[in-house]
Amino acid sequence: MAAERVKFTFPPDLVNTPVIYNMGKEFGVVTNIRRANLSHDRGWVILEVVGTPEAVEKSLAWAKEQGVRIEPASAESEAARAPRSAAKRGDQV
Repeated sequence: MAAERVKFTFPPDLVNTPVIYNMGKEFGVVTNIRRANLSHDRGWVILEVVGTPEAVEKSLAWAKEQGVRIEPASAESEAARAPRSAAKRGDQV
């Protein structure tokens, strides 16, 4: 099995389209949303895609053809965007 972590950025016309669901169903990959920020007209998702190497590659190519911008996402970049917890900031909890 292959696993890839990517960042999907959705243009306004795709925000309400089930791209991730359709990708999983059509290519037999398992998707795991690690982080996301969506609004009514734009959005991004940090996504893990797991499957055979061929299925992962084909599914990402398909998503790109649909109009999704795809970039590599590393664990470090995901952690850098994560909000600090109140305990780490020193706030009272």
